[in-house]
Amino acid sequence: MTIKEIQDEIIEEFSGLGEWMERYNYLIDLGKELPLIDPAFRKDEYLIRGCQSRVWLNAELADGKVVFTADSDAIITKGLAALMIRVFTEHTPEEILEADLGFIDAIGLKEHLSPTRSNGLVSMIRQIRYYAMAYQAKNPG
Repeated sequence: MTIKEIQDEIIEEFSGLGEWMERYNYLIDLGKELPLIDPAFRKDEYLIRGCQSRVWLNAELADGKVVFTADSDAIITKGLAALMIRVFTEHTPEEILEADLGFIDAIGLKEHLSPTRSNGLVSMIRQIRYYAMAYQAKNPG
């Protein structure tokens, strides 16, 4: 599935939800389903700077595709991390760097997240793209 197709799927899922309380509950559920991160990556060097909550993010390159794992100590932020991992994991660095993230506006995240959570989401996306840039530089196509 392409990044665009995954985003379209997420937009469809969110359009089936009612008010924002229901959408927050959905994010919380996504966070609960996020696979546990290896404890080796729950260290300061994997923390995302710019997030008010503690968010750990790790990336590894496997067969030319980046595989992300993450965790957070805040339930909604963990759901946001699960959403970002769903969009970006198992894609090439090039696909990650070229992705247009229109789904964030389409599902209403920007206007319904607190400023601190919005900043954290931006920091999360930035870190994901940094990992992609690093892997692209190591393995130029």
